[in-house]
Amino acid sequence: MKDLKISQLIVKHYFQKLNDVLNVDVAIAGCGPSALALATELAKNGRKVAIFEAKNEPGGGIWGGGMMFNELVLESELEWYLKEHHIKYKKEDEFIVVDAVHFASAMLYNATKNGAYIFNNVFVEDLVMYNERISGVVINWMPTIKEKLHVDPITVVAKFTVDGTGHPANLVRLLSKRGIINSVKGSSENLCSCGVVEYEFPMDAENGEKFVVENTKEIYPGLYVMGMAAVSVGGGPRMGPIFGGMIMSGLRAAELIEEEIKRIETSENKKLVKA
Repeated sequence: MKDLKISQLIVKHYFQKLNDVLNVDVAIAGCGPSALALATELAKNGRKVAIFEAKNEPGGGIWGGGMMFNELVLESELEWYLKEHHIKYKKEDEFIVVDAVHFASAMLYNATKNGAYIFNNVFVEDLVMYNERISGVVINWMPTIKEKLHVDPITVVAKFTVDGTGHPANLVRLLSKRGIINSVKGSSENLCSCGVVEYEFPMDAENGEKFVVENTKEIYPGLYVMGMAAVSVGGGPRMGPIFGGMIMSGLRAAELIEEEIKRIETSENKKLVKA
């Protein structure tokens, strides 16, 4: 009964995988280029990372290139990244041109190869908060959300949560609508008291590429923004099919989160030594 065995294997291994990510180091909403860059770097460091993508096809805006011409552009400074991940490319003056399908496939492969988990058709509908700190995500099947079924979600606990939902900045909006993000007090550099802008600024690739990296940060304890979500939160210029800033934003988020994880680990080790 091969059909029965196939079904048993799918159910068995999917639920093993899901059970393994109910408590992770990093939970990411949205599986675009920034999320994939972030997940790959942290997974390489041995961190448990789970990405939850609402659509059936992970990869965000990579696949379509510009106006469905499936080519995309990066700056020449990212040539090292393409070489490191064995991604084919062509150089054109100060730019690099990459086949969008190849690029998306390579990024997805490298993220999962290094141990990151990707769950497609799963929507992050809310956040978990303990002691005024974001501590994970609330997930449900995307078809459940589309059909507006009265089905309760489940929780994924995470040390750090990242909004990689692109233009909508869905996770930040959840805090903004509740008045939580605007109630942040103090002048800490890694916090802001702004919500999400209604519209990003007009197209400006040069300044937009800088803006997205500079505004990749923790905006509320435990919650980071990156990629176009960082642009929407900061009110920066929208961008076209140029993806260098997206990759650099993911790498910047990985750097910030890794530093914070190490800081926490060091603090915990010191407590153990004292005990």
